[in-house]
Amino acid sequence: MNGETDLGKLLKSMKPQHNPGDYVFCTTKSTEGFNLNEIEMFFREEEGFTLILKKEIADRLQLDYSVVMSWITLTVHSSLEAVGLTAAFSKVLSENGISCNVVAAYYHDHIFVNTKDIEKALEVLTKLSE
Repeated sequence: MNGETDLGKLLKSMKPQHNPGDYVFCTTKSTEGFNLNEIEMFFREEEGFTLILKKEIADRLQLDYSVVMSWITLTVHSSLEAVGLTAAFSKVLSENGISCNVVAAYYHDHIFVNTKDIEKALEVLTKLSE
């Protein structure tokens, strides 16, 4: 189940998809007591765990966050060894004044952008794939 490695094919077939909802990045020292089914993604860092979850869940759990984000999935199955995809989409987003936070998972790349930038980000990413 290897993903695509050819940058041209990846760009042509990346098909950005907006996942509904508002998402936030939070941090905690431990995941104990959390329902992992409510957490979209998490990563252990030296300072603690980074949690990515829906804003309403973070609010209910009284977790701090600094920015509310929208989540875009590139639906193409990209290989973990693909070269240049992240650079290509982050460059065009940057050229349009859009900050992005990227998570590369096994099947897909996931891009988090400020909610105010979601429409422009989708437009830019779609244009990149043409």
